[in-house]
Amino acid sequence: MNLLRLTQGFRASCRIIRRYQPDVILLTGGYVGVPVSLASGRTPKAVYVPDIEPGLALRLASRLADVVAVTAEETRRYLPARKRVRVTGYPTRPELRTMEQADARRSLGLAVDQPVLLAFGGSRGARSINHAIWDKLPDYLDRAQLVHIIGELDWPKAAPIQAGLSTAQQARYHPFAYLHDEMGAALASADLAVARAGASTLGELPLFGLPAVLVPYPHAWRYQKVNAEYLKSHGAAVIVADEALSQSLLPTVSALLSDPRRLAEMSRAAQALARPDAARAIAREVEILARSQGATND
Repeated sequence: MNLLRLTQGFRASCRIIRRYQPDVILLTGGYVGVPVSLASGRTPKAVYVPDIEPGLALRLASRLADVVAVTAEETRRYLPARKRVRVTGYPTRPELRTMEQADARRSLGLAVDQPVLLAFGGSRGARSINHAIWDKLPDYLDRAQLVHIIGELDWPKAAPIQAGLSTAQQARYHPFAYLHDEMGAALASADLAVARAGASTLGELPLFGLPAVLVPYPHAWRYQKVNAEYLKSHGAAVIVADEALSQSLLPTVSALLSDPRRLAEMSRAAQALARPDAARAIAREVEILARSQGATND
C-alpha cells in the first residue's frame, strides 16, 4: 500500500512541478516530501529539519537536497557527512513577540506580583498532562497562578472542574481551550511551563527564555524525547516521563517554583539557544538556491 501511494504521489508531484516550473523547492517534513524530491529532478531543493532528529522521510529528502537547514547543531550527526548544512534555528511566527512580563500578565487578567505556571499540550491538548494537573489542581493553585491551555478534546471537562474550586482558587485558575494571538502573552507571562516536546518548543521556549518541565509524547516515535533531551542537556528544561506524571509532576513543579535561582539559570540557558531570525535565515538559503538558477523575482 505504501509503495502504491508513493507511486501515486510521484505522478502527482510530476504534474505539479510541470505546471509551476519552480526555481527552487522547500521541503519541511512528512512523507509527501519523498515523491516531490524524486520527481523534481535537478530543481534545487532546500530541506528544513525542525526536530533535532529527522524522521525517515526527511532523511531521504535530505540526501537529494542541495542544502539542509536545521534547528540545532546536534542534527548534523543524523545527516550525510558531506551534506551542506546550515544551522538556522526554529522559525517562530511574528505574533509571538516578546513583551514585558507585567504587561503580558495584565493582558491575560493575571496578578502581576504572583508566580505563573503555564501548561499546554498543542492545539488538541495533552490529555495526560491535563488530568495530572486536574487531579491535584488545588495543590498547583497553592503554588502559582495557572494558565492552562486544555485543547478542544478535554475542554468540556473544564467548566465543572473550575466550578468545584473555591473563590480564591478560581481567581488563580485561567483555563483556555486554545490560544493563538494571545499565546505570546501566555509565554511571556510564565515563570515555568509544562509542555510536550514537539518541534515548536525548540523555538518558542528559547525565544521567551522560558524554563520548562517537558513531557515527551510517548506515542510519536522518539523525536519528542530527543527534543526534550536537547533542551535538558543545555540546562533549559527538566523531563518527566508521561507514565510518571501522576507521581512526579507536582513535586518537580513545586521544587522549581520554590527555587528562583535555578529558574533564572534555566531561563538564561534557554535564551542562549534562541535564534529569533530563523525564518529569515531559512528564506536566505532558499533565495540563494533560486538565484543559482537565474531566478530574478523577489
